[in-house]
Amino acid sequence: MNKITIIGAGSVGATVAYTLAIQGVASEIVLIDINKEKAFGEALDIYQGTPYSHSCLVSEGDYADAAGSDIVVVTSGVARKPGQSRLDLAQTNVNIIKSIAPQIVKHAPDAIYVIVSNPVDVLTYAFCKYSGLPEKQIIGSGTILDTSRLRAYLSEFYEMNQVNVHAYVLGEHGDSSFVPWSLANISNIPIDIYPWALADDTNFPVLDKAAALEHVKKSGGKVIQSKGATYYAVSMSVCHICKCILTGIDTALTVSTMLHGEYGIDDVCLSLLNIVGKKGVSSKIILPLTPDEVEALKASAKNLKDVINSIEF
Repeated sequence: MNKITIIGAGSVGATVAYTLAIQGVASEIVLIDINKEKAFGEALDIYQGTPYSHSCLVSEGDYADAAGSDIVVVTSGVARKPGQSRLDLAQTNVNIIKSIAPQIVKHAPDAIYVIVSNPVDVLTYAFCKYSGLPEKQIIGSGTILDTSRLRAYLSEFYEMNQVNVHAYVLGEHGDSSFVPWSLANISNIPIDIYPWALADDTNFPVLDKAAALEHVKKSGGKVIQSKGATYYAVSMSVCHICKCILTGIDTALTVSTMLHGEYGIDDVCLSLLNIVGKKGVSSKIILPLTPDEVEALKASAKNLKDVINSIEF
């Protein structure tokens, strides 16, 4: 029996609930929203389709109904508008997190919390400060979506199954993110060498790494400009985090957690490679980054710290 509570029944929250239900990740899902009627409608709509998918109880509830949750997913907050950066949302959504944290933790103190609302790194930091929970129980979705976008891009570029593409986006889930290309590989072959490792005459153009990173950074904005909001890919990414937590098998994920001196960075949340399992985050993996990559990570941390210092906590 796995119980997941989702706070926020907007496009992302409802799609997370739907994705969890059809993939059979949870046996019980509770949707909580200030708009109770919206939460009720979303829950009922999903629940009535479960006979053709996986058995799962989906319902609208209050904070008290989160009791016994294995995972709480936080998606509430003001959504990003066209042309608006994630960081522009900071103060408003930090205030929402400040209001939510004590109410939900009171009823679900043992849950693993997955923060999804933007700016996710700042809100993960805020939840660490406001919740009073051990930091291992708090995970920001971070750059797991950016990493998925990068892998999808490289998979298409090299015409290779995505499961064989290994590359990460680290740092902020936003404009200061970066790719440690020194670690990127296809089937354990460094990405710069891969085209010449093929025995046939396949010729790939030279990968434009700057263009690849730009594609990752601009993808969310393009989706928002085209359809008004992003929710499918992020929901699939959040569902993947939940599955990794519930299986109990430790998995390396690029999620946002609090740093305490790693790479000389302290008191900020951003994405590194973390080991995620049944008890939340058990450890960070200290990657062998190049000096330039360490500097890019520090620059991303400074960008986030500048935002944190501008916010009233």
